[in-house]
Amino acid sequence: MARHLARTRILDLLAVTFLHPRRAVTRDFVVVDAPDWVNVLAHTVDDRLVLVNQFRYGIDDFSLEIPGGVVEPGEDPVVAGLRELAEETGYVGERARLLARVHPNPAFMSNRCHLVLVENCRLVSPPAWDADEEIAVSVLPVAEVFARARAGDITHSLVLDALFFFEPIWRAGGTRSVV
Repeated sequence: MARHLARTRILDLLAVTFLHPRRAVTRDFVVVDAPDWVNVLAHTVDDRLVLVNQFRYGIDDFSLEIPGGVVEPGEDPVVAGLRELAEETGYVGERARLLARVHPNPAFMSNRCHLVLVENCRLVSPPAWDADEEIAVSVLPVAEVFARARAGDITHSLVLDALFFFEPIWRAGGTRSVV
């Protein structure tokens, strides 16, 4: 049984009564009920990744990330990834595929983040940002992105997840583009 504690434009806060599956103990917990998200690894024909540096209100600072956003109700996550990539960066690509699905924080969140790889990306139009977005787009060599992640310049955990799933594919040459 769930009871709404708060409704916002980006998430609902629920009080949920759970019966522990092994101990048969019932307790109330708070659950953040948010829509699914998508994060996109946009790999260019010249072996670079498209990144966005944007202001994040939660940390009151800018964050170097990969493009991403909300998966709309009923929307395919790969389609959502292509949409978010184009809106945030103006880039489009080919061979879009789902790399993985992760739970952002299953301790108290109910949603998933879909990690999408898009290959052969190229700039085709200016970005179409939302009113609250302030984004600087950059395109960096893949090796530099991994180095920046390891140096602590990339701190968004879902971006680090995406890089974790992408690295073995990239190292094996599985995204080398034929131009």
